[in-house]
Amino acid sequence: MRFEIPADKKLVFEMLIPIRWGDMDAMGHVNNANYFRYLESLRIEWFRHIGCLPDADGVGPVIINAFCSFIRQLEYPGEVLARHYAGAIGRSTIDTYATLERSDQPGVVHASGGATVVWTDFKARKSVPVPDRIRTLLAS
Repeated sequence: MRFEIPADKKLVFEMLIPIRWGDMDAMGHVNNANYFRYLESLRIEWFRHIGCLPDADGVGPVIINAFCSFIRQLEYPGEVLARHYAGAIGRSTIDTYATLERSDQPGVVHASGGATVVWTDFKARKSVPVPDRIRTLLAS
């Protein structure tokens, strides 16, 4: 089953990720687990970019699910153009999505994925509202 990324989303961040030789598996293409690493790296860099890295003593984002649809093989050498999108915003959640392309094949999506991000009070172990600063940032 392929999960489709909704059309109603906003590009909020992008970055380049090198494909390392060690990312490949015995079949000569990037191992499926590494696609999730690329998505994780993109998400964490986006968090850093907007100034909200998780803080075990405070409030911050965590994910409650993640998915990836593998569309085309990625192979070494090369680099991935990773694009991060924000979708629907709930009380404490943001639906996020991503696409992975090769930088030398712009517009050709090799994988797409996403995660639901929940703002959490880590000490209380419960969700809290998405901060107004983040809502404003995503609305602009």
